[in-house]
Amino acid sequence: MPIEMPKGLPFSVDTWTPSSNSKRHHFLTHAHKDHSQGISTHSSFPIYATPLTKSLTLNYFPQLNESLFVDIEIGQSIAINDPVETFTVTAFDANHCPGAVMFLFEGTFGNILHTGDCRLTPECLQKLPEKYLGKTSREPKCRLDYVFLDCTFATFSSKMPSKHLAIRQVIDCIWKHPEAQVVYLTCDLLGQEDILVNISQTFGSKIFINKETNPECFKSLSLTIPNILSQDPSSRFHLFDGFPRLSERAEAKINEARIKSQPDPLIIRPSSQWYVFENVSEKRKNGRFKEAIRDSFGIWHVCYSMHSSRDELEWALQRHCSFDNLAPDDPMWKLLDIDAEASLVNEDVHEEVCVSKKETLTVSSPVKQVKQTSVTLFGRARVGLGNSVFGYEDLVEHEIADGNGGIDVGSDGEVPEGQHDESKSNEITKGSENIRRFYRSMRVPVPKPLPSLVDLLKDRKRAKRSYMY
Repeated sequence: MPIEMPKGLPFSVDTWTPSSNSKRHHFLTHAHKDHSQGISTHSSFPIYATPLTKSLTLNYFPQLNESLFVDIEIGQSIAINDPVETFTVTAFDANHCPGAVMFLFEGTFGNILHTGDCRLTPECLQKLPEKYLGKTSREPKCRLDYVFLDCTFATFSSKMPSKHLAIRQVIDCIWKHPEAQVVYLTCDLLGQEDILVNISQTFGSKIFINKETNPECFKSLSLTIPNILSQDPSSRFHLFDGFPRLSERAEAKINEARIKSQPDPLIIRPSSQWYVFENVSEKRKNGRFKEAIRDSFGIWHVCYSMHSSRDELEWALQRHCSFDNLAPDDPMWKLLDIDAEASLVNEDVHEEVCVSKKETLTVSSPVKQVKQTSVTLFGRARVGLGNSVFGYEDLVEHEIADGNGGIDVGSDGEVPEGQHDESKSNEITKGSENIRRFYRSMRVPVPKPLPSLVDLLKDRKRAKRSYMY
């Protein structure tokens, strides 16, 4: 779920609320509906997005006017002439779904990377401007002041297979079941097109999709992979809706085939959800990412993820950020559930996501230590916020407006002299308590405030020396 950008910035990213609508520039990272929720009500010109994201969004929200959008291509930089200041934005591939990008903002407000939803890989980070990249023996010329990071699976400890390996497992599963006359593929989500393309190319067959029962998906796939779609139901490969009640519908398909004395159909679900949220038996845990697994309903599961696992986030943050001088009990380690001591000294190269030690890149902290910086996480890491449009400052202001924060206010509306410091203290106390009540009402743990990047990103060499001594 996207989060509101700080009030001082002239732009919003993936938020469409009364608060974000007051921003002068709007950015859409990709076309998934959870990032465009409210766009038809609170959209205003200009909305920067890739041409494909624009087309997909207009497909979902035909009431929108195309003139609202300003195209920005992957790899393109645009100088935006804002009434207050000119700033630059650059789009980079997010490795998430067709048209998805990360946005890098550069201006007097600092250098801000907003990843949107992403699957971080060395290729993604190496496409950042060279000035932000440095090898282990050399510091980068520029630093990132703020990073808004996708932490959807930040609490998932297992390593996920790469997209390429997951697609290979889907194809292998099909090869192992030549008797299946029909193969149902639950690949109806934006971002799973590569699976369908590889299956079509490998087996020389188009994919049947019923445009009458699934018109929205048909329109989307017609924009992204039109050449492999078929309206012939005799095709061996059928697109199968992942929701709702997938298990019931899968059992019904299998029973239908058995009644007709036909071989069981092959039903494959390439998704990370089953692995992250469902219980997998202990005896399957060691090999659960090596090949497809069949559940009790007859569905074959393959772990295909469009988001980074905790392992990949750990690599991206530590290999590409100078996470040095962090205490073992630092809130950042706890938030990501990372073993701080092991992480600081572990030089093993990750099998799928790490580049070699000689070519490791670094995205470091701000040069100007006086700037206040922060890391903002969204996704499951801040699930307690739900669909709320309140930011921290909004909650504080709401509390004060409701009861004046316990401060005496004169008839002229001014705070009496001598109460300013007390006013500020009461505002912070009231706001913090309001946040705690809000999280408790959602029955989720109250998050600890995140430290700033200035405090987090220190010289890595110092941390290593401290550990050695």
